[in-house]
Amino acid sequence: MSGDVVGQALSRVDARLKVTGAATYAAEHRIDGLLYGVVVNSTEARGTVTAIATEAARAHPGVTHVLTDFSALRLAHSVAELVFHGQPIAVVVGTTAEAAAHGASLVDVTYDRKPARTDFDDPGATSVTAPSNPDYSRGDPDGAFASADATVDLAFTISRENHNPIELPSTIARWEGGKLTLWDKSQWVQGAARTVAGALGVPEQDVRVHCEYVGGGFGSAIRAYDHVVLAAFAALRTGRPVKVVLSRRQFSYGTGYRPASRQRLALGAGRTGRIESLLYEVRTETSRYDAYEEGLTDLPKFLYGVPHTRTRYRLTAIDTQSPASMRGPGVVSSAFALETAVDQLAHDLGIDPIELRLRNEPTRDEVTRLPFSTRKLRECYDLGARRFGWSRRGAAPGSRTDGDLLIGMGMATASYHNNRRQVGSRARVDADGTATVETATSDMGPGTTTSVMQVAADALGLPARQVTFRLGDSAYPVAPPHAGATTMASVGSAAHASCTALRNKFIAMAVADPASPLYRADPATVVVRDGRFGTGESGATDSHREILGRAGLPGLEVTATWGPGDTDARISSYGYGAVFAEVSVDPLLGLVRIRRMFAAYDVGRVISPKLAHSQAIGGMVGGIGMALMEATVTDHRDGRIVNASLADYLVPVNADVPELDAAFIDTEDPLADPIGVKGLGEITIVGVPAAIGNAVFNATGKRLTDLPIRLEALL
Repeated sequence: MSGDVVGQALSRVDARLKVTGAATYAAEHRIDGLLYGVVVNSTEARGTVTAIATEAARAHPGVTHVLTDFSALRLAHSVAELVFHGQPIAVVVGTTAEAAAHGASLVDVTYDRKPARTDFDDPGATSVTAPSNPDYSRGDPDGAFASADATVDLAFTISRENHNPIELPSTIARWEGGKLTLWDKSQWVQGAARTVAGALGVPEQDVRVHCEYVGGGFGSAIRAYDHVVLAAFAALRTGRPVKVVLSRRQFSYGTGYRPASRQRLALGAGRTGRIESLLYEVRTETSRYDAYEEGLTDLPKFLYGVPHTRTRYRLTAIDTQSPASMRGPGVVSSAFALETAVDQLAHDLGIDPIELRLRNEPTRDEVTRLPFSTRKLRECYDLGARRFGWSRRGAAPGSRTDGDLLIGMGMATASYHNNRRQVGSRARVDADGTATVETATSDMGPGTTTSVMQVAADALGLPARQVTFRLGDSAYPVAPPHAGATTMASVGSAAHASCTALRNKFIAMAVADPASPLYRADPATVVVRDGRFGTGESGATDSHREILGRAGLPGLEVTATWGPGDTDARISSYGYGAVFAEVSVDPLLGLVRIRRMFAAYDVGRVISPKLAHSQAIGGMVGGIGMALMEATVTDHRDGRIVNASLADYLVPVNADVPELDAAFIDTEDPLADPIGVKGLGEITIVGVPAAIGNAVFNATGKRLTDLPIRLEALL
């Protein structure tokens, strides 16, 4: 792939719309005749509803409907009994949001309460093998561990985390002629259409979902949760459009979350630092109605060349709503355990942490036995160490101070699978020479609208100002969820395919047209740049506009599909990174402050450097939150989330975020996809909590294995 637009540090094409308030988010669409719906949530985690008193709510001025019978809906969980605290049990609809909200507060519910288990550390809770993560073993891990010269055996706890983007879950539903239109905050508009159609028992083609802008997601909007279905249901029952927006509190128990985990990671090594044995055991929480699991075992099995390895993954079902993907799902959690244990091993053996990792670099994927497409991890270590000043790190914990503060440096490895999925893309060039490319993906913040436009512009040979990428409409060609670091490699490759096919169609028309300056030219020699087709030999050129004009066509369109095929059966394709952190610790207060962070990444071709750098910074901020602040607290008497507000659920703010920087290895991965990219969105949080924890150890000598790191652990 060559051209002038890819690689430019462009600003987001929608930046002005967003900062001026002109971008229209899900709840902001102006729909005639709109009513407002407010969900009434259960205050018990388990049992049944024996009575719902709605008279006061129905009598409240402005309330038009109170819906309590959801038996016709096919939801992910039971509607006949309560299975989690906050489960929807009614929807109050009113002419104003205020009337509906007050009406909802007047609904009185009586329960037949049953004992609930909401603590997944409860000794009475049962655990089962994760269905998609069977026990794995290679070599003789127990024997190798028993005979190792040096061993590390650590236990880790990571608290549940809730997504807290600025935009709340929001849906507007409108029925017209038996067809449903939804304006929904969604990371997967086609998945939302499928879920709602299935829940209501209507044909999927009768549901259309729009979501052009997303005000942050982090995984919270991949699924269409109950409120989306209930908005559609309320609109159907009332005969008018209905808007439902969850409150910040409802957000916490109305959508998913990063599941809490309990991990054990043990390493056995020789005196030279060669790791011979790795034992990994993990347990995460899930709901009783959904066996949700994550890719926690991926990195421990794969990242280092360990001949004797065993992993075990168990799920513990409790009375809660289902977990969901949250940035770096599974991988960031297991990376904390793995990279903390490796750091401890390096300390015990007196080997520099980077050197220890280099001594355990594999030559191929130890799980699949496949060759790496690219693996420039050594270059990431070198670049990161040089830019961060790793040589100034004191190897002995507590050896660096700044006044009364202890100063420490830590690092960790990051990796994430290069996910690619099948995507359809429609490309069109109109008679005025402008192009439009469409696919049903979303953009929750990484700048997909901009970066895919850059790929399309180069494939068509047009300047960026003449190309528009449209997304967020379920009627557009098929796309996977905007998640899992899948979008650029998949959607970008599909856009490249459709635009390349369209460019070739223009070339074929030009060389076959006697009126074209390129008549009878060899199509293989024709190139297009800045809107002009030419061979570079005679100087004669043609353009999209002229080709269409001579043919009397208003435009030319091509739809193409791209998918990875059997590529993953032939190569192991991952992104890689090295994350560095420097912290200060106040030994009197136990206060940890991040002083600076830097990360170096091998993520293939970087399409949009400014947006890629922004992604890296955002991932680091999320990692700071996971390491030092974020923890969902549950009252186990009834399953209520205690800190379901931004006043009580702590996230990093400007004062918590220091100098952050990132750089990218100059490389590409042409074996993985035609545009040579690897996913970036997820990897940028992986390794961040571990690097911070390792820096805290370097500062204090205290090996902390619980997240978030709390003040009392350092006092």
